[in-house]
Amino acid sequence: MTAEAGFRQPAMSYFSDGLAQAWQLLADMDKATFSAVEVTLVSTSLSIALALLAGLPAGFCLGYFSFPGRRALRLVSDTLLAFPTVLIGLIVYVLLTYRGPLGHLGLLFTLPGMVIGQTLLALPIVVSWTAQAVESQDLRLRQTLLTLGASRAQLAWLTIREARYEIGMVCATAFGRVVTEVGVAMMLGGNIRNSTRTMTTAISLETSKGEFAQGIALGLVLLLIAFAVNGLLACLKARNRK
Repeated sequence: MTAEAGFRQPAMSYFSDGLAQAWQLLADMDKATFSAVEVTLVSTSLSIALALLAGLPAGFCLGYFSFPGRRALRLVSDTLLAFPTVLIGLIVYVLLTYRGPLGHLGLLFTLPGMVIGQTLLALPIVVSWTAQAVESQDLRLRQTLLTLGASRAQLAWLTIREARYEIGMVCATAFGRVVTEVGVAMMLGGNIRNSTRTMTTAISLETSKGEFAQGIALGLVLLLIAFAVNGLLACLKARNRK
């Protein structure tokens, strides 16, 4: 056996042992592992719901109506897509810390505080991509409907109906962005076990301690979620082509 093979064997054995332990944790419904899964799904679902509630109307108005300053607002929205997540976490942290303007609410290192940061993370995605979906609709459709006597309300509704699949992909993309986020969850949630520890922050913690079994188990769950989101996107694209 060569020296290189001698180094590879322990590494492969270490990984296979960690993978076997990870499957065992999932099979045994390990409390710490599934607590992180639950916190992740709850915080992500709440964040996406809030982002859609605020972002869909804003994105529709930004893409549908013409008004002074529209291009500037669109530029700001598109720029925020590349806003560093750690900076978002820092801004919200300053607001929620006990010396900040919202410190009296006691939201720092809580699930609601984490939801606020994740909502701000998802909001630019929802606004910008919804505006793009509305703008991409064929203008000839609007002109045809106007000649047929359609009202403005009917025009707006039909535009939303035509862009429904693109808007569905916006929702799925925003969910995928938030569920895999680390910086905001770590800074605002504090990575508290059975309280604010998400899958990504748990993976980071366990890896730093040299404990890979739970990290691998949570990574497998994240992988399944990624497959589910990509499957949803594929279905939406397929339906949109029909």
